[in-house]
Amino acid sequence: MDFIGVVCEYNPFHNGHAYHLRESARLTDGQGVVCVMSGDFVQRGEAALYAKYARAEAAVRGGADVVFELPLPWALASAEGFARGAVGLLAAIGATTLSFGTESEDLGILDTLARRLIEPQTVELIRAKMADEPELSFAAARQRVLEQLCGEGARALETPNNILAVEYLKTICEQELSIKPLAVRRLGSAHDGAGEGNTRSASEIRSLLSRGESADRFMSASSRAVFERDTAQGRGIPSRTALETAILARLRMLRPADFAALPDASGGLGERLCRAAAEEPTLDAVFAAVKNKRLAMSRVRRACYCAALGVRSGMADGIPPYARLLAANARGREMLAELRESSEIPIVTKPASVRELGERSETVFSLGAAAHDLYVLGYRAAEERRGGADWRTGPRIVE
Repeated sequence: MDFIGVVCEYNPFHNGHAYHLRESARLTDGQGVVCVMSGDFVQRGEAALYAKYARAEAAVRGGADVVFELPLPWALASAEGFARGAVGLLAAIGATTLSFGTESEDLGILDTLARRLIEPQTVELIRAKMADEPELSFAAARQRVLEQLCGEGARALETPNNILAVEYLKTICEQELSIKPLAVRRLGSAHDGAGEGNTRSASEIRSLLSRGESADRFMSASSRAVFERDTAQGRGIPSRTALETAILARLRMLRPADFAALPDASGGLGERLCRAAAEEPTLDAVFAAVKNKRLAMSRVRRACYCAALGVRSGMADGIPPYARLLAANARGREMLAELRESSEIPIVTKPASVRELGERSETVFSLGAAAHDLYVLGYRAAEERRGGADWRTGPRIVE
């Protein structure tokens, strides 16, 4: 069975995402769409605007057929680890096409950059550049090296969707996957910028919703209905203050060894975060205290959330050990029957069944379940803050 794989966060699902899914299906003659989506915490290092169940249902109502969860260690990994986990999961369940949004129309230059970046000599040049210029972050050193090697083409790596696209292409190349890449040029405003018309960035929509303003024009009626229903049931946008208190409390209970064991804790990141967490009064203050010229803010934020949520070095090695179903429509349910037969990893529809898949699967699922327990502490309705919900909640099925 041929189907399209999409890596996403849908934070929240909006008109631009719906366009991408429509275009992906159109360009592949109506193939089914299977998404792998981050859970309650996302790669930029923050809590998602809405819980994973609501975002997955909105995606299915907006054009996806099946949505699986990208487990927490990969959702909070660097761009490289995020891509490796998500693309690897899609390949393992049998995706034949990988569709992604880009700012560039030239898939060729993105593929060239990806192949350059996996060459040993390029890796050595980046390391040498960082050694020669200690103030450079990894991203800045990488950009300068690629400019030397690829000229103007390296500028494609200056935009966020292109960066992720290159990481997806690297994963395909490094793992020798047969999955075919499909680039769809994104519509509307830049990834984190303000725009015009009915297609806006997820960042701009999050800002509007967090301020209590309307973003109705930028989301379909079906997506809005999902989020409005969850909000009415007390599961709306979680309180930032409540989540910040919970995260800070977790950080202050950790030992120095816990910070040293974080993913990518080199360059003094673990030590700086340990000191800041013990002293600073807010998360923003912790981030500011840890950040320096070499440590990108996104890396600092991810490290902070990894520390609080129990993600340690090595947990995101390889690919996820299972594919946990979050939502599906009628067509998706038909696809699942075939996926179960062909998938190289188990497909989980009943959370309790994870306990039968071995220690690694149970450990990974337990991390996500504990993260969800923390996430729900931000809900308005006290009853919705009950613990253990991730072990009791099945996928949302849309007929």
